[in-house]
Amino acid sequence: MEKSFKTKADLAVGHLHPISRLMIEAGQIFAEMGFKVADGPEIETEWNNFDALNVPANHPAREMQDTFWLKPDGSKKLLRTHMTAVSLRELAKQELPLRVVSPGRVFRNEATDATHEAQFYQFDGLAIDRPGVITMAELKGTLETFYKKLFGRDLEMRFRASFFPFVEPGVEIDIKWGDKWLEVCGAGLLHPNVFRAARLDPAKWQGLAFGSTIDRLAMIKYGIEDIRHFYAGDKRFLDQF
Repeated sequence: MEKSFKTKADLAVGHLHPISRLMIEAGQIFAEMGFKVADGPEIETEWNNFDALNVPANHPAREMQDTFWLKPDGSKKLLRTHMTAVSLRELAKQELPLRVVSPGRVFRNEATDATHEAQFYQFDGLAIDRPGVITMAELKGTLETFYKKLFGRDLEMRFRASFFPFVEPGVEIDIKWGDKWLEVCGAGLLHPNVFRAARLDPAKWQGLAFGSTIDRLAMIKYGIEDIRHFYAGDKRFLDQF
């Protein structure tokens, strides 16, 4: 009885997960603008995740319903809640000027639904240089370039004043998708207290920072209505990509 052997042409070829695809594309766009890609640990210290980012001990983001704290060793470690903690690690190296983008998985202790997950992916960006080089105009130009390359040159965007503890002033960025405005990013100029936490003089350095949820961008770009599809492991969903 003859044996039949499958050739390479007969074998199913693997492909990238939609979140991986978007992370790679985002990294390439930022690399073209001079940003290097950095990564860091998923288990973070309280200092890197909160204290050094101007988030005081009584801030609501520290509560148990928002953060996965690791016990019982008393080390005050946690699963990182945002990728800004990785940006802070890069800032603390004091290898300035600096342009870095940090994509990765983050964790929030919250219920899941069509638009929320307990784990998801973010990217955080940071650019540090001398005062006058880093401005709100630089921030606006950087983000407009990124989102228009990701979604198309005719993309309509708007910037709204907002508050985040580690930037001042802070803004939120919306994009027009169909007939709706969708929030995609939080950003601003780095707060002087963050420079001080990294043992840098805020009078000598200025920075911009921004962060976006990769899952939400993938949902918009690929027309996905439920974030839970990304993590269900359903081959019928994944084979579409």
